[in-house]
Amino acid sequence: MAETSKFWDKTAEKYARLPITHEDDYLTKLKVTQSYLQPEMRLLECGCGTGGTAIAHAPHVAHIQAIDFSENMLEKARLRAREAGASNIAFECADITLIPKPKVPYDMVLAMSVLHLLKDPDAVIVKIYEMLAPGGYFVSSTACLGDSMGYFKLLAPIGRAVGLLPILKVMSTEDVTAKIEASGFEIAHRWKPGADRALFLVARKPQ
Repeated sequence: MAETSKFWDKTAEKYARLPITHEDDYLTKLKVTQSYLQPEMRLLECGCGTGGTAIAHAPHVAHIQAIDFSENMLEKARLRAREAGASNIAFECADITLIPKPKVPYDMVLAMSVLHLLKDPDAVIVKIYEMLAPGGYFVSSTACLGDSMGYFKLLAPIGRAVGLLPILKVMSTEDVTAKIEASGFEIAHRWKPGADRALFLVARKPQ
């Protein structure tokens, strides 16, 4: 965690200034996600970054626990939430691989641009499944570099070794879908607007 946190802490200032890539895609993902939200829901967002997604969903739910392992990212997220008046978000510096199972299961877990940045995405997907209430939803958006840039399997370790890249898993659309289904989820919504675009999935834990 320390090595990865250091990478994102260094990147936070630049990251916060970057425009949203494929903003139309992002807005569609927000809209689809919000179609599943209810006022009484409790959400967990893993890898919340500077807080934009949590803030967008906050008016539609009871509470959001938003975690990230970059304290610099979280500082910007807390400021943005205060400016937006989003008082039902709790930001915490934490690692999804280490946090305990909640006493009360979540109704939805979000992992937006997260799975491809994990050392062991399979284990995290299983953990998310266990953290959800029956009928709960797992919403993810994942860069599937294996669909169009398989050569990254060779470049990613080099980029990480010289400090230019974080952990980067090169997976295909089918890889990610299979991992989520293998953990017990049912796919409720699947959308990938192009070969070079992220795979957006809404998966449901059976009742």
